[in-house]
Amino acid sequence: MPPFSKSDARDWAKENMKGVANVVIPTFTNDLKGINEKATRHDIKKEIEYGFWGTLLVSEVNISVDEYKQFVETCVDEANGKMHFIHHAGFQDLEENIQAAKNSEAAGAELALLAYPPNMYAETEDDIYNYTKAFADATNLGVIVFPVPLWGFERVHPAGHSPQLLHRIVDTIPNVVAVKAEGGMPSIAGFAQSWVELRDKVVVTFPVEDQAMPLALLTGMQFMGTSDSEYYGPTIPRVMSLIQQGKGSEAMDLWWSIHPARMAHAAVNANNRGANFVHRMQWKYEGWLQGFNGGPSRRPTMRMVDGQMKTLRNGLAAAGMETLTQSPDKEFYVGRNPA
Repeated sequence: MPPFSKSDARDWAKENMKGVANVVIPTFTNDLKGINEKATRHDIKKEIEYGFWGTLLVSEVNISVDEYKQFVETCVDEANGKMHFIHHAGFQDLEENIQAAKNSEAAGAELALLAYPPNMYAETEDDIYNYTKAFADATNLGVIVFPVPLWGFERVHPAGHSPQLLHRIVDTIPNVVAVKAEGGMPSIAGFAQSWVELRDKVVVTFPVEDQAMPLALLTGMQFMGTSDSEYYGPTIPRVMSLIQQGKGSEAMDLWWSIHPARMAHAAVNANNRGANFVHRMQWKYEGWLQGFNGGPSRRPTMRMVDGQMKTLRNGLAAAGMETLTQSPDKEFYVGRNPA
């Protein structure tokens, strides 16, 4: 059970969601038949070492509800209270998402990032609201609402979740504790309006570090998540910590130091536009470059090719990242803890 009731979930979030949350993607055994527990524990140790406040436990891969339950339980056990876990409500339909959330709640997760099923065709704000409320009502986890141009909701409103819909969700669903405000991307308008109108009620965040860190400097945004900031090793948690300590100039000096890697990251991501799906193998490779486990992915998965891997590796090298692995890329597909 989370350490709060639905009625005080927002107070908990305001008090405790302070820092950076990235992602951990499940690692499978090398025969792809099960979860690699040793690899999972390796990744959680690295999360703690690098100073992440918490992490999204990614479900948007070929993983069953039961396997995901095992994955979450292992992560929580390894962390032993040293970080926070965000359930990923990214399963096939509402029924599966509710069951998986109940499992994660029992295992010790505190929050849930709400995705929407790929077969959901919302035509009205009521369609979006009803799904959101049905999920939130069925769990005690604190729910992070996620407006983003992945769901196809722009047919309802240009921001996906209209400002009016976000107000309705926040005003009527007590365990909605945060808005991950990417509506209208690549514009930051969705974040800006959510920040102005909702920040006194819930945590408002923008997850992509190239804009999130300057926004935190300007606004005092207390939490950044969730995205693939593990690509930069421990850097983004350190930048956020410096901002929160009032050391803005020092924070931005560090932020600028990784700009060659940031540009490499942007170049590779340009190839993914239009997929309306996150390239999880790319994110897993990015983490592997910084010492995370890596390892095999099940089909269906997007693939990494040599040019993408070289661009990402060379960007980190140009930024002088001391944590960049020297292992050859072929070892990414085996992982640091093969099983």
